[in-house]
Amino acid sequence: MRTGAAERLEPAQELIKVEGLNKTYVSRSKSFVALKEIDLSIPGNQFLSILGPSGCGKSTLLRILAGLEEATGGLAAVDGEEIVGPGADRGMVFQGYTLFPWLTVRQNIEYGPKLKGLPIFERRRISDHYLKLIRLERFANAFPKELSGGMKQRVAIARALANNPKVLLMDEPFGALDAQTKLEMQEMLLNVWVEEKTTVVFITHDIDEAIFLSQRVLVMGANPGRIIGDFVVNLPEGRTQEIKEDPDFLQLKRTLASMLKH
Repeated sequence: MRTGAAERLEPAQELIKVEGLNKTYVSRSKSFVALKEIDLSIPGNQFLSILGPSGCGKSTLLRILAGLEEATGGLAAVDGEEIVGPGADRGMVFQGYTLFPWLTVRQNIEYGPKLKGLPIFERRRISDHYLKLIRLERFANAFPKELSGGMKQRVAIARALANNPKVLLMDEPFGALDAQTKLEMQEMLLNVWVEEKTTVVFITHDIDEAIFLSQRVLVMGANPGRIIGDFVVNLPEGRTQEIKEDPDFLQLKRTLASMLKH
């Protein structure tokens, strides 16, 4: 099910391909189908949000894309390569704060490039770029314990992007933040995406957040986890929070809310 100008998605080349993906958890007494027959194609440079109730398998799907879980059946691939485990082509940002507490902000951002063996001047160029992008230049030498929750997530995003991944996977990264910080982080993330044009797969429960951030929103249903809706977000780039009063925004919000309700 689609709404808006779907042709906006056609020129981009497919980057992520999921075909017939299944995931079943088996215990001694029973089995649980978390994902059933997921088919999904995501073009490069697209910002895609996955929306759905708790237990619908959206985080499981993300973890399979990250290589942190194995599918029971089907195929998941990035840029034509089957996903068989974690890889530098995919960056991951979790809801919890996952920075290394013994490293400064700059050192956290430079961690991946350092593992790659990049020389210090190149690592410094990368960290300077992302410190400016996330507006934390003044905190380059601070440690995570000195940062607010929103600032920690800014650093986590910068650390993931510093590896130059093809895909940025985000599992409800703003879920633990207060309402005002969450709004600020949404605008910051959009600015980062416009600058970097990395393909983003973003998990959320928040309908407003999904529409505001995305070019495309998938809706998942539960029992078993499956895709029940696929919507293009036909809103202009350079969005601010005022876009949430736009009639097109409100119409799509009503449509998504109705779908989730039923």
